[in-house]
Amino acid sequence: MNQSDTHQRTRQKTRLAPSPTGALHLGNARTFLVNWALARQRGWRIVLRIDDLDGPRIKAGAADDALEMLSWLGLDWDEGPYFQRHDLLPYRHALEQLGNQGDIYPCRCTRKQIAAASLSAPHGCDHELRYPGTCRPAIAVEVQFEAYTGNRERPNQDHNEPAGWRIHVPEGVTTFTDSFSGFQQHEIQKTVGDFLVSAKSGLPSYQLAVVVDDSRQGVHQIVRGDDLLRSTARQLFLYERLNLGPVPSYTHLPLVVGEDGRRLAKRHGDSRLAAYRQQGVAPERIIGLLAHWCGLEPRKPMSLAEFLSRFQFENLPREQVQWTRAQDAWLLGH
Repeated sequence: MNQSDTHQRTRQKTRLAPSPTGALHLGNARTFLVNWALARQRGWRIVLRIDDLDGPRIKAGAADDALEMLSWLGLDWDEGPYFQRHDLLPYRHALEQLGNQGDIYPCRCTRKQIAAASLSAPHGCDHELRYPGTCRPAIAVEVQFEAYTGNRERPNQDHNEPAGWRIHVPEGVTTFTDSFSGFQQHEIQKTVGDFLVSAKSGLPSYQLAVVVDDSRQGVHQIVRGDDLLRSTARQLFLYERLNLGPVPSYTHLPLVVGEDGRRLAKRHGDSRLAAYRQQGVAPERIIGLLAHWCGLEPRKPMSLAEFLSRFQFENLPREQVQWTRAQDAWLLGH
């Protein structure tokens, strides 16, 4: 093996992982731009992965649109794009391992039933309820994982009723230090309880899939929005139960919010990159606004090369970024 091969094997990796549940907007673009800039400044390789397992929320054509918008901004990558749905076998192997270890159990509860049995309210932006343990066996035992297939001739599928699979979560606190948000501690059992690792559709959950993919793709630098801080504790727990070795380093950035302080969404107006492009806005103007949101002054149109040369991680604002109508007007040149 020559020196170049060794260098390629030891380089850190990060990933851009858009989910095709909707069009990329300015908030998504800021996170991806920061992730890309950190990678290019620090010599990380970039994996592009489409996280497309979110069943009914997946929008037709959204994956292609995301790839086009990233390229339009000038962002590049070193591997991919990989699509999670193209190969479900690694997730099945992980679920079988958890079953053999006695870590998981089937659950047929509906959200309505969980809400009725739970005293906790949904957790803010992700609308999660704490699972009260309705289907949890008294003793954890080895089980054979089997995804629901809709086959009425399989007698062990309980009269064809689909089941999700949940993982036994012990009491206790999970801690980690985020490179931007600092020291974190979360009690998984107290906040969400035994969380899903496989949905009733038979597809792996987001929590399981990203852990399996980040491990097998060699990703050890994860940059994303701080709405996923609580998910990190669950993912670290899965790293441990699956014996996946060194855990990634995490960097969670404050979200972009609307003028009402809520995360950027349709209710605030059309902040989609595609919409601005259709109205003739140049990518340099988009990058200029995103650069302003990253602490660079003054606000002005900016090339990707200039942003890369000027961006400094330590100057990122610590608070949430607010998108306003005035900024929208600036992008449109009004």
